[in-house]
Amino acid sequence: MKVVVDTAVWSLALRRTEPDKNVCQELTQLIEEQRVLLLGPVRQEILSGYSEKSKFELLRSHLSCFANEPILDEDYIKAAEYHNLCRRRGIQGSHTDFLICSCAFRLQAAIYTLDQDFQQYSKVLPVFLHQERRSMGHSC
Repeated sequence: MKVVVDTAVWSLALRRTEPDKNVCQELTQLIEEQRVLLLGPVRQEILSGYSEKSKFELLRSHLSCFANEPILDEDYIKAAEYHNLCRRRGIQGSHTDFLICSCAFRLQAAIYTLDQDFQQYSKVLPVFLHQERRSMGHSC
């Protein structure tokens, strides 16, 4: 199954001086298995954290290995439906989060995230959350 990787995962693996080893191992394994999907809004969130030009360009270069998964008009409509459904159930979330959920649903992909909000969304929405495998041997 393909996996849409959320911003927090990329950030822990790529932006920290000491990356989270479990996250790094899992992301590396998903990349090696060619299962990673990257959405344009996630790429934008990742890159928005860098005002220093050299660091921005280095990260942009690393991420250039991943094509943006196309986002369709129907994804935006479904994301709005998801937002409204969750809001009726008392669950708040960002527009980007619901777009991730919508795209993942259409692509029949899991979502790899560390954002606990997605646990709440998954109680209401037809989304699957990727679970880390605890394996050794891969690192960033």
